[in-house]
Amino acid sequence: MGMTITEKILAAHAGLNEVKPGELIKAKVDMALANDITAPLAIKAFKTAKGKQVFAKDKIALVLDHFTPNKDIPSAIQCQEVRKFAKEQGIVHFYDVGEVGIEHVLLPEKGLVLPGDLVIGADSHTCTYGALGAFSTGVGSTDLGAVMLTGEIWLKVPPSIKLVYKGKLPKWITGKDLILYTIGDLGVEGALCKAMEFCGEAIAELSMDGRFTMANMAIEAGAKNGIFAPDEKTEAYVKPRATRPYKIYQSDPDAKYLFVKEYDVAQLEPQVALPHSPDNVKGVSEIGEIKIDQVVIGSCTNGRLEDLRLAASILKGKKVAKGVRCIVIPGSQQVYLDALKEGLIEIFIEAGAAVSTPTCGPCLGGHMGVLGPGEKAISTTNRNFIGRMGHVESEVYLASPAVAAASAITGKIASPEEVL
Repeated sequence: MGMTITEKILAAHAGLNEVKPGELIKAKVDMALANDITAPLAIKAFKTAKGKQVFAKDKIALVLDHFTPNKDIPSAIQCQEVRKFAKEQGIVHFYDVGEVGIEHVLLPEKGLVLPGDLVIGADSHTCTYGALGAFSTGVGSTDLGAVMLTGEIWLKVPPSIKLVYKGKLPKWITGKDLILYTIGDLGVEGALCKAMEFCGEAIAELSMDGRFTMANMAIEAGAKNGIFAPDEKTEAYVKPRATRPYKIYQSDPDAKYLFVKEYDVAQLEPQVALPHSPDNVKGVSEIGEIKIDQVVIGSCTNGRLEDLRLAASILKGKKVAKGVRCIVIPGSQQVYLDALKEGLIEIFIEAGAAVSTPTCGPCLGGHMGVLGPGEKAISTTNRNFIGRMGHVESEVYLASPAVAAASAITGKIASPEEVL
């Protein structure tokens, strides 16, 4: 019996010829990741286990991206702890203010994650790297502490589901729309502890930035990982960035899947997830008039250059509606610089938007855009649970950068067609 791409990567890292769903394996890790919220707990676990030296100084990434630049004294103390540990251990891939990026934008950009890798991160959206054909999943900080010590992790091999997207992508339809539509169909537990394998002609058409968005939100369907088989676009992205060898895996034709679902996306319209769940999804034309107070364009889901280009193409020459706060956050310093060189930042500022240094801030209700009671926001982030971006009586709507930008102009949730 053949194996899926997920099973092949896990088998290779466990030193086995084959693995099957449900099997418990001990696998070697290529990259371990933590941020300013999760790293202090992982460091504590590492030291509790009498750890003296991390398993590999160049296979750990510590990224200060959630509450940075430090929003208050507690966050400053957390970052101090991580800085101290990184210096003591000689961590090669330590990123602080000025060179930082949102972790799941930064690591692929720096070539730290490559096809065929096994990546473990103390952050649920570590599944983003599946866009490169890597197995990547999030764990708790205690598990991450053990990984930093040993370089290995126990994993249960997930069953795979195959998601086939047919048809040519309509105008304005992005990876965000595809994944929201999928989560709306499967539900937030529809892929619980499973591998979501994305394929089909629409996926082949999708850019790498769109694939990162889809893999990023696999966790919102409960998945252990989301993954794409590498193709020419993957190679074009990886080759200029890779500083070490990598291996490309493909699923076998006779690989076994728990189930296969096919979606015809040729007539799909922009999608919006309504409060308070990522699976409460409707087409933008179905939701009626919903006035908004805030727009957020950014995050590890949609803070890449393509996302900013899309938003800028809609905001160019227009103004953010009076009474609406529009916040734009590039996903990394490089994205920020590229957007600056292309004139995108100028477009945002002239439109009346605020542009921030890279941070996760508003996505988790941390800073840089916290909502008050009764306020409504449309955001390109990944979660809209109660209280996710601030007060428990606020509401978050999830959408693509195109819908977010159009909504900023109209002051209500809108399709790009309404403003162009």
